[in-house]
Amino acid sequence: MYAIIKTGGKQYKVSEGDTIFVEKLGLEADAAVTFNEVVAVGEGSDLKIGAPFVEGASVTAKVVNEGKAKKVIVFKYKPKKGYAKKQGHRQPYTKVVIEKINA
Repeated sequence: MYAIIKTGGKQYKVSEGDTIFVEKLGLEADAAVTFNEVVAVGEGSDLKIGAPFVEGASVTAKVVNEGKAKKVIVFKYKPKKGYAKKQGHRQPYTKVVIEKINA
């Protein structure tokens, strides 16, 4: 069984036992989180698609930890003008393990 959930402006295809990195949720480690915005639920050839979300479906997960991704360098440069700007960015994330798909 799999589900497509929406969180943090992105969609993720998940199954039970999967580990995914989502946008920062601001929760402690070992906290339970429920994703109610389930776009689709499927098992084998059976597929339920929501309009926009599947009614009564949810996905339960457990927070493993929070952290920051690897640094991305943002370098702006204009030739012959003496302008160069270097900036770094580390996107925060929450690592979760999918425990149960309720459909």
